[in-house]
Amino acid sequence: MDGLVTFTMDSNAEIAVARELGVPGCGFFGQVGYGGGAACATVQHAAMAVATGAASVVVCYRALNERSGRRFGRVAARRDRHAHHLGVDNGWHYPMGIATPAATVAMVARRYMHEFGATSEDFGRVTVADRRHAATNPHAWFYQRPVTLAEHQASRWIAEPLRLLDCCQESDGAVAVVVTSLDRARDLPHPPAVIARRRAGQRPGPVHHDQLLPRRPGRPAGDGRGRPGSCGGRPGSARPTCGPPCCTTTSPRTCCMQLEELGFCGRGEARDFIAGGAIELDGRAAASTRTAASSARPTSTA
Repeated sequence: MDGLVTFTMDSNAEIAVARELGVPGCGFFGQVGYGGGAACATVQHAAMAVATGAASVVVCYRALNERSGRRFGRVAARRDRHAHHLGVDNGWHYPMGIATPAATVAMVARRYMHEFGATSEDFGRVTVADRRHAATNPHAWFYQRPVTLAEHQASRWIAEPLRLLDCCQESDGAVAVVVTSLDRARDLPHPPAVIARRRAGQRPGPVHHDQLLPRRPGRPAGDGRGRPGSCGGRPGSARPTCGPPCCTTTSPRTCCMQLEELGFCGRGEARDFIAGGAIELDGRAAASTRTAASSARPTSTA
């Protein structure tokens, strides 16, 4: 391994990780701003490093420890008073009480409901489908523990219109993805996942990713980071390998708004798309991703 990539929400410095792993000479470090959807861009940066010869084996990593470390999602006192960009950004919404991820997403969710007539039950169907899928995995925390729409509706409010079961559980853990050339990957004991040509990208929205999103004229929801055009794809050709949202309404990895931005359905149509079973394991979304996977054009990176 001679390269490491993460994103700025991770508090484990690349040099520290290399030291603890005993890596003698990392020659490539990279960080992507923010978190959430930034995890996808780390793979893009690693693939570019391998393709250009800047590194031969790059590890993309992320780790979080909330039990003994910082609890993610808590209100950070005085965060609107920092003498840098965070103070400016947070100064717009901290005084209004919007100081957690759920509260941030709730603003956009409420606008989406106003614009397209979506309801809390529509969001709840995403939770029900996600938990049903997780319940089939013996390694999942919720193995054999699906939830019903009634249980979703009975869960307490976190930040209206989001309920407890609209939000992901707190998670401790770590994950790493190894990116190398296809030539090297051919000798590995397990078949590699090949990165298709021009199927990676990152793009911010025209405004800041936080509370300004509801102000985007003519586009009240979504953050723009999932548009197929940003990575050379076509609408509906995205190949999500998993889709656990941080909330059921809007995030780089969600179902409702990102299904629309990725072209699986039209704007405002996600609730009907989901209600019709499209995001089930045998649904239309899964079928379209299998078709896209069979037609993907590989590059030299895996």
